[in-house]
Amino acid sequence: MTTKSLDEKLARIHADPACKDFILADAKDADMAFGMAAPGSSPEYHAQEARFRSLADYRDLMRQNIRQGLVDIMLMSSSSSEQLTIIERLFDNSPVTPAARANDTTDIHLATASHYRDEPSQPFRTSTIDHIMCGKVDCLPQQRSLGADLGLYSVTFNNNLDRDLDSINAYRDFRIEAERKEFRHFLEVFDPNACGDHCPPPQELGRFINDQIARTLGGVAGKGRPIFLKIAYHGPQSMEQLAYYDRHLVPGILGGSAGTTYDAFYQLWEAKKYGAKAALYGRMINSSEDQLTFIQHLRWLADGEIDDPGDAVRSYHASLEKIRVRPYRSLSDDLLATHRVASYGGVPVAAANSARSSLPHVSGQSQQMSTADKVAWNLKKWDRVLS
Repeated sequence: MTTKSLDEKLARIHADPACKDFILADAKDADMAFGMAAPGSSPEYHAQEARFRSLADYRDLMRQNIRQGLVDIMLMSSSSSEQLTIIERLFDNSPVTPAARANDTTDIHLATASHYRDEPSQPFRTSTIDHIMCGKVDCLPQQRSLGADLGLYSVTFNNNLDRDLDSINAYRDFRIEAERKEFRHFLEVFDPNACGDHCPPPQELGRFINDQIARTLGGVAGKGRPIFLKIAYHGPQSMEQLAYYDRHLVPGILGGSAGTTYDAFYQLWEAKKYGAKAALYGRMINSSEDQLTFIQHLRWLADGEIDDPGDAVRSYHASLEKIRVRPYRSLSDDLLATHRVASYGGVPVAAANSARSSLPHVSGQSQQMSTADKVAWNLKKWDRVLS
């Protein structure tokens, strides 16, 4: 079995929180939220036909991204994980770690014409730990290594005592079962989805989420704790506060809705600058023009090989031109920041800062190198990826 990059990076992060390691995940679990629309628009999409990729197409994209080997985690539904992890054994010789969504709170039940997301979130689990680990309802001890041993567990706090207590109790029950079965998890904390008159003021939302994380995990011993966190990015102050509070929490951000390419690149770049150690991008990757090219640029930003999000966008467009893929937007439009939705059923988050024009610093290269030269340098690296 190939050593997993996730395990190596987590070990280095815990040993030295100032290390440069950054965890990148492709979140392909949207079939547990959006239904028919989860795989995304098909290449021949016509708006009036509402055409989407098939589930088979969606899984083909997962296979391609796994084989590329640049993400550390492939997050899937348990049904997709069964196919790729247990049946096809796609992760056996891969540095990528398989993971499955272990619960699906009601605020991500997003069927057409439904209104579940308008009501306070309630805990719910379609998947079972045993089905994720071995594909059946009861695993024998020796069968638990057949599937994934890592899952995403989500909670949504709405500042509603009864609902939040239900969520905390359900999370406790999950942790106890997971520890007994040696199943690891990372914890996703969504922003409130239906808090009514009890919503935290926008300027206090980041602190509200941080406090909920600290309070929820304060009573959890080491064996039951998540290996890292997944939260909406609320800006530098909130991220610095969380990263400083406990060096072993390993904060990570969720991508949210697609937006422009600059939105995706800037969010990763800034969150990393202020202490984030992981990013899980679902719709941002799935909605990109070419997923392998998009992931490669996320990796370069995460590893500091491109250190300016604006120049990452320019390099991305140049790469698309090289492989003859037409971008959705002009370069100038793709360098703009937009307002996006953080969670599946959430409200728009603030736009990133306006696009910057500063030149990138590429590791090992002269800081005086022109933008064009640096784009060309990255394209040479991309040629090696494609070869």
